[in-house]
Amino acid sequence: MNRKHFLKQRQADWSRFETLVKRISRSGKKRLRPEELAEFSRLFRELSNDLATIRSRAWGQHIVNYLNDLVSRGHNGYYSAPPTSIPQQMVKFFTSGFPRLLRANMRYFVVAWLLFFVPLGITWTAIQVNPSLAYRIIPTEQLEMMDEMYADPSDDEEEENESSESVEESLNSGFAEERSLMAGFYIRHNTGIALRSFILGVTFGVGTVYILLYNGVAIGAIAGFVIASGHSERFLTFVVSHGSFELTAIAIAGAGGLMLGDSLIHRGQRSLVDSLSTKALDAIKIMGGAAVMLFIAALIEAYWSPSGIPTTIKVTVGAILWVLVYTYLFMAGRGSEDNDYSDGAD
Repeated sequence: MNRKHFLKQRQADWSRFETLVKRISRSGKKRLRPEELAEFSRLFRELSNDLATIRSRAWGQHIVNYLNDLVSRGHNGYYSAPPTSIPQQMVKFFTSGFPRLLRANMRYFVVAWLLFFVPLGITWTAIQVNPSLAYRIIPTEQLEMMDEMYADPSDDEEEENESSESVEESLNSGFAEERSLMAGFYIRHNTGIALRSFILGVTFGVGTVYILLYNGVAIGAIAGFVIASGHSERFLTFVVSHGSFELTAIAIAGAGGLMLGDSLIHRGQRSLVDSLSTKALDAIKIMGGAAVMLFIAALIEAYWSPSGIPTTIKVTVGAILWVLVYTYLFMAGRGSEDNDYSDGAD
């Protein structure tokens, strides 16, 4: 068989195979009918044989290139995972990819967690013992505002009824009327802390360390002062639910910042830009996960935390959320066949 006759005889099958490949690329192989799948398999085998024949007889490199490309497209289209939409990809990332990625970079998360939560706990405890220390850390005006916000309205009812009504309004009716606005405020405020913690990683991690330490001390000081002032029940029932998402997310954002800082410190022979880019994508993904957690925290803080739900229910739900958050971070995605988000440190 000569070259001309061979090409004339086989060209129709090649065109048909190319048509099937295009359909698979657009819609996936599941959209093909059973007879079309059988036809695809037959044409794929024949095309591979044709490629071998043309190569062995040196009937033209351009034909070899064409058939080789067609075989590759057919193989990739048939055996690769079906195309997924952006929403599907996001769901997959947040249900398994994000926690796997965080665990793959666990050392950064552990350091960030310690830098944030240890100062918070130490400051909280110290101010429980000596509440006056809070005035050395937090402005007096802010402490007085927090004291008023969490005070029980019935405490000063006989002395100052207007003040009591104002406090009750700030914790209940005010939130009830403007919870959407409060959600927006919390999103901006909390995300701002996390973003600074992340972005300042480019200062070789120094800025990230400062943000984590500063906010840990500040939050610990406020919490310790409010509880030492006798408002423990109202304060704890307010923060217990959203705190699991909010505080953990700040530590996670800090982990992303430490990743950036470490890439600049341990860059070997690479330039600063090249070294930064090696971990930038993973760090950005981690920051994205923290942002979603902060968004959830803001919604809880605006709609659930200030509600009049009984204390027992709030504390129970809050405890469950703390367990769920860390169960998700440490367990979600384990055993998954998709290893795209793990570098082996999981």
